[in-house]
Amino acid sequence: MTRSADALRPHERAVTTPTGFDAGLWFIGRIRTPWHRRSDCPHRGDAETGPDCHIEVFGPWDAALAGVGAHENLQILYWMDHARRDLVLQNPKFGDSATGTFALRSPVRPNPVASSVVRLLAVDGPVLTVRGLDCLDGTPLIDIKAAFGAMT
Repeated sequence: MTRSADALRPHERAVTTPTGFDAGLWFIGRIRTPWHRRSDCPHRGDAETGPDCHIEVFGPWDAALAGVGAHENLQILYWMDHARRDLVLQNPKFGDSATGTFALRSPVRPNPVASSVVRLLAVDGPVLTVRGLDCLDGTPLIDIKAAFGAMT
């Protein structure tokens, strides 16, 4: 769901988005977090002390979890389905200037793909327990990758 009708902050600029898409993807699961409003989400997840979150992987993709338990850290790619997609300039701190979308980690972007490196705590069938996410409860999962060398 896009939120392009949201009011612009000072110095922000929105553009008209294309009518079609260049590619497709499948949501392979759902992310469960304690956050139900964007304002409740942390700006960055904390893989050490953040709350336990759960990643539910849908069949038939759950078979791809074989061996994932051998990794301490995972990179999680997810789709920020509540973010607007039309801003090219943003004013995240309500300041007196704007910054280009690609210079920010904001969820507002043309393709609302997010990435977090998380600490894997447990694997229980198709459900991963992790720490380090910063997204809304119910966020669609795009991919899971082993995160080699991503954390110290």
